[in-house]
Amino acid sequence: MPRELGVGIIGCGNISTTYFALSPLFKGLKVLACADLNHEAAKLRAEEYGVKAQTIDELLANDEIDLIVNLTIPAAHFAVSRAILEAGKHVYSEKPLTVTLEEGKALQKLAKEKGLSVGCAPDTFLGGAHQLARNYIDQGGVGRITSGTCHVMSPGMEMWHPNPGFFFLEGGGPILDLGPYYIANLVNLIGPVKRVGALTSMARKTRTVTSEPLKGQEIPVETPTNIHALLEFANGATITLSASWDVWSHRHANMELYGTEGSLFVPDPNFFGGVVEASGRNKDIQPLEPWDHPFGKFNQESPQGPRANYRTAGLADMAVAIIDGRDARCSLDRALHGVDVMTSILKSGEERRFIELSTTCTQPAALGIEEAQALLK
Repeated sequence: MPRELGVGIIGCGNISTTYFALSPLFKGLKVLACADLNHEAAKLRAEEYGVKAQTIDELLANDEIDLIVNLTIPAAHFAVSRAILEAGKHVYSEKPLTVTLEEGKALQKLAKEKGLSVGCAPDTFLGGAHQLARNYIDQGGVGRITSGTCHVMSPGMEMWHPNPGFFFLEGGGPILDLGPYYIANLVNLIGPVKRVGALTSMARKTRTVTSEPLKGQEIPVETPTNIHALLEFANGATITLSASWDVWSHRHANMELYGTEGSLFVPDPNFFGGVVEASGRNKDIQPLEPWDHPFGKFNQESPQGPRANYRTAGLADMAVAIIDGRDARCSLDRALHGVDVMTSILKSGEERRFIELSTTCTQPAALGIEEAQALLK
């Protein structure tokens, strides 16, 4: 098998620039073409990044393409990923994999029949900070994880996103949009979830867009925007997860994990970097000794200052996994388990009862310094 896969992109919206700009950092990938229902959007990205603009049908039929990245809106993820598999190509999807568990299982069945691989974002848990936290846990730094808290809360996407409407429809909401980062990192750190319970609500039935170019437009809210969930993990740990777009400000940390020998303070799973802190039984919270992980190094400026951004690391890991015949860290089984967790949280909120999950998965292999370096050109 060649040591590089030809890559196509379907969906040329806001997130596509990340994949175009960062994929050249990694081995195993060569982006060749892109497509979008709006062909002008595809042409714009193609000109910007030096690739070929095609129709969706042309891209699906392109013999140079081995793997297609699905960057469409969540509600379209299933149909587009299914079409990619039916065209005989591997799929890497933006999160969530699908908006229902049934759709996810259908993709799993089709991929198995076709002998193809499916991967899915998020890949931020491969970042230097989160892999440092994983290493500390694996080394017994805080003993056995028994409980923890996660909070991802803000006023909402209509404050900054240029086209926020789909975030408030089925397939959107804070649990399906932001929950994947937290759930993927929790699976990375402590393993799969066994059952969930939740309370869900929404503050308003419509939202007013305050970002350009749709400022002033009213958009409907059709999914819960305030979720408080309790997750019981297979290892016995219990974690609370609060995800809301109805909070103007708060002082909760993004992720805290409590073990039999100490506590671990993990930075925002939406990003690759950040400071990891821990305490032992002495209750003295200190930063962990930093390590020289390639996916923790600053490589981008942001309004909040320099940060590490290595999105497409999961795509690169999948490409190399296909070439080498190993398990991808952002695998279908883990993405499907994430969908099960998130949709069960929403179902629990609707039905007011605990939900036993029907899927499970293994922890992904840790991505140490040498393994991460091997993915980079």
